[in-house]
Amino acid sequence: MSTTSDRVFDVTPERDEPKLKRVLGPKLLLLFIVGDILGAGVYAVTGTMAGQVGGIVWLPFLLAFIVATLTAFSYLELVTQYPQAAGAALYTHKAFGIHFVTFLVAFAVVCSGITSASTSANVLAQNFFGGMEINGWMGVPGREVITMVAMGFMLLLAAINLRGVGESVKFNVVLTMVEMIALCIVIGVGFYVLTQGTGNAGEIFVFNDYQDKGLFLAVTAATSIAFFAMVGFEDSVNMVEETKEPEKIFPRTMLTGLGIAVLLYMLVAVSVVSVLSPTELENIREAEGAALLEVVHKGSPDFPIDRIFPFLAVFAVANTALINMLMASRLIYGMARQDVLPRPLGKVLPVRRTPWAGILFSTVLALGLIWYVSSDPESNIVANLSGTTAFLLLCVFTVVNVACLVLRRKRDPNRKVFFTSPGQLPLLAALLCAFLAGPWVGRNPIQYQVAGGLMAIGIVLWFITWLITRRTNRGPGEPVGTQNIGKDEGVPPPPIH
Repeated sequence: MSTTSDRVFDVTPERDEPKLKRVLGPKLLLLFIVGDILGAGVYAVTGTMAGQVGGIVWLPFLLAFIVATLTAFSYLELVTQYPQAAGAALYTHKAFGIHFVTFLVAFAVVCSGITSASTSANVLAQNFFGGMEINGWMGVPGREVITMVAMGFMLLLAAINLRGVGESVKFNVVLTMVEMIALCIVIGVGFYVLTQGTGNAGEIFVFNDYQDKGLFLAVTAATSIAFFAMVGFEDSVNMVEETKEPEKIFPRTMLTGLGIAVLLYMLVAVSVVSVLSPTELENIREAEGAALLEVVHKGSPDFPIDRIFPFLAVFAVANTALINMLMASRLIYGMARQDVLPRPLGKVLPVRRTPWAGILFSTVLALGLIWYVSSDPESNIVANLSGTTAFLLLCVFTVVNVACLVLRRKRDPNRKVFFTSPGQLPLLAALLCAFLAGPWVGRNPIQYQVAGGLMAIGIVLWFITWLITRRTNRGPGEPVGTQNIGKDEGVPPPPIH
């Protein structure tokens, strides 16, 4: 059940299936990356982080950005060498050649996208009805109605994805612009308060140890929380087959996107600290996504911005969910092409050229997850699912960084190199990611339980796929219909590119 063949997990469409359409240029790719990093993360974690470290809430964002950028270097080295849609799973298999490990990595990435999108859908529904309540249009409905709206939104995303990546990314452009406007409102309110002399500028460099952890442990815990807001850049590598000249535009575009995101995050953090008092910062940690709304409400009492802001937040989290589901469906498509998942999940619409089976599969999983997490009225949905998402991705990033070092030693010296992560940075990135995934950062144990349950499902699916592959006498990565070519006709089978 292992192989070292470089042909395994190369994502090449079958001869009777259309290829994915290359529609992403530098501008669309940049908006894709920025839109995926921004969104639900900053709304969900800013208040929780402030409750950990107080005024220096900008510092965990900066540290999370550093860890994410080190990992992005490894992704850029790998995606320019292997410009195919399977992402982390592709790199893992080329490095280690163990199908079981490949599947676990791939399934962890899929689950991280689906858990993030499911969280975003719930936050979207809550913000929508919260805006309705603030404006006096209706009261907040029961949990069941919010769940139904969240599920309905996931179905809408599936319809948009089926239309095609061009339509999906164009929709992403609109959502990203609205998303950036919302964050700019928060930043503008914060700096307006500072110019009026009523802000708390002196608190920006003050550490408040609200939970008696000490500076190191508190900042570490907050950084592990902040990491959820920095993920998203890795989704773009799963869009590589739909990107024009990916080897040339990916490095500059990904790093630019990360830089824009952290700049906005740090300015938002400064605004939060400037407007809210230390006592309010301590109490806001349980409010999840209410921190930014509280900043807008308190900082601009003479303007009705707080009546509009919840709906802008709806667009922000909608964008996160859209990009996550795009990533999940493309990764499922890539895995199915190489028999890491059943082949039918790799089907593509002939006209639209979108992976309809992967979209359907990921949507069904998301609907089931939304129903599951909403069934317990006492659960802290946003905190636990965002933490689970970050934990899964930190584990994946650890493996990818190690894979980068392994594949660097296997690199063909005659092959053109487009990007290389400097020195031993992949090793440093692997150690930092593994550290932030550990229990010493104060991660809620339920996050490990949820992640363990998801990976248990993954193991079952992997075993079923392995049985199907054995029954059909087809090796992993071997296209359907080529198993007997050459055996009876005296010619070798066609290569897998």
